[in-house]
Amino acid sequence: MLERKVMTDLLSWKKEKEKKCLIVEGARQIGKSFIIREFGKKNYKYYVEINFFENEDYKEIFSGSLNGKDIESQIRLRVPDAKDMVPGETLIFLDEIQFCPNAMTALKFLTIDGRYDYIASGSLLGLKNKEVKSYPVGYVTHLKMHSLDFEEFLWAMNVPKSSIEELKNNFLTKTPVHPSTHNVMLNHFKNYIVVGGMPEVVNSFAHEKNYNKVLELQKDIIRKYEDDIQLYANNSEKTKIRACFRAIPKNLAQDYKKYRYSMVEPNGTFRKFAGSLEWLYDADIISYCYNLSIPELPLEGNVKNAAFKVYMQDTGLLMGMLEEGSQKDILDGNLGIYKGAIYENIIADIFTKNNKKLYYFEHNSTLEIDFIIRYNNEVTGVEVKSGDNTKSKSLQSLINNWNVNKGIRLSTKNIGSTDNIDCYPIYMAMFL
Repeated sequence: MLERKVMTDLLSWKKEKEKKCLIVEGARQIGKSFIIREFGKKNYKYYVEINFFENEDYKEIFSGSLNGKDIESQIRLRVPDAKDMVPGETLIFLDEIQFCPNAMTALKFLTIDGRYDYIASGSLLGLKNKEVKSYPVGYVTHLKMHSLDFEEFLWAMNVPKSSIEELKNNFLTKTPVHPSTHNVMLNHFKNYIVVGGMPEVVNSFAHEKNYNKVLELQKDIIRKYEDDIQLYANNSEKTKIRACFRAIPKNLAQDYKKYRYSMVEPNGTFRKFAGSLEWLYDADIISYCYNLSIPELPLEGNVKNAAFKVYMQDTGLLMGMLEEGSQKDILDGNLGIYKGAIYENIIADIFTKNNKKLYYFEHNSTLEIDFIIRYNNEVTGVEVKSGDNTKSKSLQSLINNWNVNKGIRLSTKNIGSTDNIDCYPIYMAMFL
């Protein structure tokens, strides 16, 4: 079983004295149902699972009164494993809740009732919640889940946690990493780029180290994403959403990475494709990275909504969208114009999994900083290098001309610093 950090979040929720119903959100295939099932069975005396996709009859539980006691009676009546439920010792898991909007509304009344713990989850909640007549605002706790982050990937590769702590100490003290350790970590990082964080893919790679199998599993997940578009998007939007999805690698490959609808189709416009792109965002497939009008805090207050980049939320799936041979190119240090885009995407992936919103700064086409973050409570520019290039003209220009004090360069080189630019190995992005 893969170790996941989200288990700690679930345990913290369980310990809350006046807990609300919990909604676990995230993309398809990231392991939501598996981890909630394991959590329930290990930490409760009684565990009840209600899957609205596997058994449509379960929707009848929520077709009448939404009073907590009435719902309990219906659960006992209709769910075979629910006969012995005991208040305070039972977790009820409402899986694939997007297929039962009334169940989402009922979470308010189940929180008020408070006798049982409830976790709800499902795919495409960002889309399907729009169908809920009365969303339980104020009565639910949200937990965002992602595919495995780099540290979880290292655990799966049997890298000791003590070794990761030593690396973190190197990061904090700005002490260079031992050369052999540095090379091992760069190799792990390249593998993480290629494999990504989807649990099924990581588990396969951990046991077999078979890159062909990795690619096969990634392409299967991509097909499932496209199947979701076909199943759940409005008829008028299906073709456009699929076109936006398939155009993501092409958009990232441009030197000028601001998202352009013309890359989806010639003469493509905001009016035609903006809703399709938003669908992919609501499905937790992509992340937006917004340009800033000025690199000052608060960052969100300086966003230019019409200027943004788009990244895949799992870089392994981005690799799966490229032509065969791309895996080997990354592992061998090749890939031409795509290489920089892929390395940017992995940093966006890491930042997103650390719950950072994504921003960049581009000014008059003469200056572009890959990412702008709040770090140690000040504006910090982050430049991503796919090799060991140590030149940082853009970062230095940002510092000299825009009242920014610090910059960070991520590359394949070891730790080093100048007066105002810190250079870290790219795998240390997880510590930012």
